[in-house]
Amino acid sequence: MHNRRHFIKKSGLALAGTGAAFLFPMDLLAQMRKRVGANDQINVGLVGCNGMGFSDLSSMLKINEVNVIALCDVDDSVLAKRTADLEKAGIKKPKWYKDYRKLLENKDIDVVIIGTPDHWHCLILTDALKAGKDVYCEKPIANSIQEADIMLNHVNASDRMVQIGQWQRSQPHFVDAIEYVHSGKLGNIRLAKAWAYQGWMKPVPVLEDSAAPAGVDYKMWLGPATQRPFNENRFHFNFRWFWDYAGGLMTDWGVHLIDYALYGMKAGTPKSVMAIGGKFAYPDDASETPDSLQTVFEYDGFSILWEHATGIDGGNYGRNHGIAFIGNNGTLVLDRGGWEVIPEKEFMGWDKEGVDKIERIPVVKREGNGLDLHTVNFINAVKSRNRSILTAPIKVGYDAALVSHMGNVAFKTGNRIYWNEQKGAFQEDAANQYIRANYQNGWELPML
Repeated sequence: MHNRRHFIKKSGLALAGTGAAFLFPMDLLAQMRKRVGANDQINVGLVGCNGMGFSDLSSMLKINEVNVIALCDVDDSVLAKRTADLEKAGIKKPKWYKDYRKLLENKDIDVVIIGTPDHWHCLILTDALKAGKDVYCEKPIANSIQEADIMLNHVNASDRMVQIGQWQRSQPHFVDAIEYVHSGKLGNIRLAKAWAYQGWMKPVPVLEDSAAPAGVDYKMWLGPATQRPFNENRFHFNFRWFWDYAGGLMTDWGVHLIDYALYGMKAGTPKSVMAIGGKFAYPDDASETPDSLQTVFEYDGFSILWEHATGIDGGNYGRNHGIAFIGNNGTLVLDRGGWEVIPEKEFMGWDKEGVDKIERIPVVKREGNGLDLHTVNFINAVKSRNRSILTAPIKVGYDAALVSHMGNVAFKTGNRIYWNEQKGAFQEDAANQYIRANYQNGWELPML
């Protein structure tokens, strides 16, 4: 029994980044849902029905007012599978789309959930705003700094409700931990660490190109990305490890954890960034993004360190992921399971007479479902039309994505790079080439 509980805990924390840990039994959902009048319904359309997209929808469907009327995916088999899942919850078949633009033409849709690969987020979000929809967009908000800038501008110019899927912002123990960090009890914080060690991640096998599976609109899946033959490695979950569509673990887990490092330190953009890493675990597999990486972000008076590694779980403080705020008086360690405070045993030059040493706080365990609280927060904003109550508005997603992408740019250049806040660009031309999005196949950036 102990081993079973340990396995469930470990696999749940690992899979939380994939959406699998959040999938809710559809038969239980059927028992939970109560009918509401048509005038009180909030009609939702989901674009990108795998992974976190469907987890986000499942979470929203626990709210009685939410009604799903449209599914959009380039893969017919995914549409069929998700429709069958919904039918188990007593939900009739939604209308199917392969082109999100057709879904956005549906006047009955109030809310759009974006669960596609990262390279699609910018186009779908900006088009959804133009269509008058409120949007729940998965993280990271974009696949480039330029796209993130565009999305921020579009949302700020709109009156629509936009929540980014950084659900830890709604998880109570994360909020409590940051309140402690902000209390000043840790003393001067000189370093914040964030890390993701992902032991469950195996090599991506090298596969030959092939024809796209029947029922897959591969041209639509590529969208603005570079034209390439279909390869199973790049499709569905593994898109994360290829630069055309995503930014590897830096943007997959990094936006969650770096977000909280920024939040705790009340930090914006760094002065400089440097990164060292590579494909050290699986040098010959098919992935492009680094499987091992250390990135240092320089700020006035402190640094933020990001590190990730695949194939091993041996992260800091015995945790495979987390954030640590290292202060003169002690260290607060936070992950998806809870948080604790580890006091410093020795006080040196900063120890002043009359200053109380902080007490150890044993692990404060997680309570509640952060994703469910996050979607409730979003739907409350939709109903009240009050964007100030959103726990992860566009600026939260923007800041985390911007810093994460900076880390990837530093890795690609191989140099320490410096950010010019006024210009919104790096001082180095070699780094600035990685700011821009590279849209192809007739798709154009939605400049405002």
